[in-house]
Amino acid sequence: MNTAISMRSNTKPLAIAVMLAVLTLSSCIPALKVREARKNTPSTYAHATDTTDAAIIPLKQFFTDPYLRVLIDTALSGNQELNIMLQEITMAQNEVRARKGEYLPFVDIGGAAGVEKVGRFTRNGAVEHNVEVDEGKEFPEPLPDFLLNARASWEIDIWRKLRNAKQAAVMRYLGSVEGRNFMITHLVAEIASSYYELMALDNQLQILQSNIAIQQDALQIVRLEKQAAKVTELAVRRFEAEVLKNRSKQFEIQQQVVEMENRINFLVGRYPQPIPRNSQAFSSLLPDTVFAGLPSQLLAYRPDIRKAELEIAAAKLDVQSAKANFYPSLRITAGVGLNAINTTYLTQTPQSLLYNAVGDLVAPLINRNAIKAVYANANAHQLQVVYDYERTLLNAYVEVVNQLSNIKNLRSSFDLRAQQVDALSSSITISTNLFRSARADYMEVLLTQRDALESKFELVETRKQLLNAHVDIYRALGGGWK
Repeated sequence: MNTAISMRSNTKPLAIAVMLAVLTLSSCIPALKVREARKNTPSTYAHATDTTDAAIIPLKQFFTDPYLRVLIDTALSGNQELNIMLQEITMAQNEVRARKGEYLPFVDIGGAAGVEKVGRFTRNGAVEHNVEVDEGKEFPEPLPDFLLNARASWEIDIWRKLRNAKQAAVMRYLGSVEGRNFMITHLVAEIASSYYELMALDNQLQILQSNIAIQQDALQIVRLEKQAAKVTELAVRRFEAEVLKNRSKQFEIQQQVVEMENRINFLVGRYPQPIPRNSQAFSSLLPDTVFAGLPSQLLAYRPDIRKAELEIAAAKLDVQSAKANFYPSLRITAGVGLNAINTTYLTQTPQSLLYNAVGDLVAPLINRNAIKAVYANANAHQLQVVYDYERTLLNAYVEVVNQLSNIKNLRSSFDLRAQQVDALSSSITISTNLFRSARADYMEVLLTQRDALESKFELVETRKQLLNAHVDIYRALGGGWK
């Protein structure tokens, strides 16, 4: 009973001293500059009232072209950049395992063997030569030493420093998953845009070939008119030059087709090969209306916003972990083993048995500049990720607004360009008939054909831009990764 009372009386001053040390150290911690992220967004996009968000539409329902869906599926398994990102996710997962292991006990097992010769006229030498080991046998010279032991060390996570670091690693792992989703969104959008670009080039090439046929017919008419002395050689040469120019342009478009096919193959993760497609359907492709939903839904669907939010959570935990460095840390070390001068003695216990146990309570007192610097950096990083979150949210909202406006303007432009194509297509026949009846100059025919060709090219380009705008709004809303 007296021993217990004595132990309690000795423990109280130690506990009081520890508490005083903690209070003293905590009073010296620099103040934090805390700022919460602003998550408020405008209620709607440019007075839009729909609440349905296109981001919830599955990938295979949004992109109905079977050839395009095959390309996307192939890219999701073969794209090298995406596979690199998957390895980064694996590394982040391993970081979680490493952090988790830091607050669990470490146990090592080992063995050692050695030999030592000490001077006879030293203290150890005098002891060895005057003490018998067993039945009159002296210590052997030189002296062997054999050891088998197990050691354990454990830092008691009093202030949750290690657990907060582990939880921060978990947040970053989840953020890396969102980063992969964000990459998938952009990869899908890039493949779709490149696919539509390839279809547009095919259609422009077809239009150009049809126009060359029309111009060759016109050239034949001009040659006949020259034979009848109705026009000069100049008209013939001008029409020949126009035909040659457009025939040359064919090769430019064909080269663009090859490069675009190879671009898609690169995104898919394979060597160059023909890209299957139905370019004839391009002229009938007019996407449906895309519903943008509410800006607040971006927080749930945009992977980059979700990642930035996880980064904020990880940074806050980093601050708490760095703050714990100001407080005392408790580490317990222990060991048990067998030690003898001969292997035959190792099994003779308790004579060869050794063990130890030590508890260390250590707190930084003087020159804590390094700890303060780590704490200040963690705090600065926390503010940095808050600003990054707000920037990401603002950028997402602006992207959606821009694409909604872009779709609206492109639809109006497409309707007008379609009317322009109809007018110029009919004017080709009119100008040719007028030229035959000597009521129009050959330059009018030439310019009409040139304007008609340009208008058809522009109509194809506008259709492609409209398709890409729908892809971009789908990406901006956070679709494509589910």
